[in-house]
Amino acid sequence: MWGYQDVGIDLGTASVLVYVRDRGIVLREPSVVAIEKNTRKLLAVGEDARKMLGRTPGNIVAIRPLRDGVISDYTVTERMLRHVLNKVVGRRFFFRPRVVVCVPSGVTEVEKRSVREATLDAGARQTLLIEEPIAAAIGAGIDISRPYGSMVVDIGGGTTDIAAISLGGAVVSESIKIAGDRFDDAIIRYMRKQHNLLIGERTAEELKVNIGAVFPRKEVIYMEVTGRNLISGLPKTVTVGSDEMIEALEEPTQAILEAVHSVLERTPPEIAADIFDRGIVMTGGGSLLYGLDMRIQQHTRVPCFVADDAVSCVAIGTGRALEEVDLYAQKKLFYSRSSDGDYYA
Repeated sequence: MWGYQDVGIDLGTASVLVYVRDRGIVLREPSVVAIEKNTRKLLAVGEDARKMLGRTPGNIVAIRPLRDGVISDYTVTERMLRHVLNKVVGRRFFFRPRVVVCVPSGVTEVEKRSVREATLDAGARQTLLIEEPIAAAIGAGIDISRPYGSMVVDIGGGTTDIAAISLGGAVVSESIKIAGDRFDDAIIRYMRKQHNLLIGERTAEELKVNIGAVFPRKEVIYMEVTGRNLISGLPKTVTVGSDEMIEALEEPTQAILEAVHSVLERTPPEIAADIFDRGIVMTGGGSLLYGLDMRIQQHTRVPCFVADDAVSCVAIGTGRALEEVDLYAQKKLFYSRSSDGDYYA
């Protein structure tokens, strides 16, 4: 039986959320690790490390060990997971936790193995993997076991996962590597092209959060941005409006719209009718970008709304799956492996 030490982890490109059974979400940290270059000593994890991004001296490097929803630096990811588990569960050798980790719907077997092995090496006793759109749907309050169709668009930091769900599984799904990080990249390119201003990832994220939009706001809002002038090489401050963000973010927005359209095109007609009646549910931090729900509704002609506590939906869904782990295991929603190497259904 699973017990108190059960842990659910939303291992995201931008942030890590940890759910402990009977306690709820206990940890919410950026997926950033700071290490000393020469000794590989771990200096900081989470928010402390995020503050170092773009500001480290030569001997220190701040790393985001996950890119596009998958592990890009195995060793650093394992150390980050170990730090997270120690912080949440404590250093208890005889009570190694059993862990459920979310993965994008389009990951390969190799990428699944990387997540499993990293979690086991970090101290887990058994690792179960669940697809992000399934966890997001559970966290958004959708009863995925019922015989009617639902659609979830989960926009995270590295991937956008889209799935039409019925009877406990994804009928049609698609995962694209265009999400919050690509929005940031698009803003950096726009500022370079339109204002001859070089800005960093953190500044781009602040622009996205504060004035970002993909649909006209009722009233244009502005923000002052400081970066390096590409012509003079000196610091420069410019004022940017939310109307400019619509232009800056058009390319990644269009890619997400096309992916949603593609999933709807491949969805069986009965499930498509259910989705039209019930609407498209948006989850993940990227869904909070102003006007994205309106753009999807405008493009698909299907009602679209953002779930309550969209950022935490995947972690909450993971926790609920933990609490009914036997039921969801019977429905074959998990990919599993334990520390002794045995695979489970």
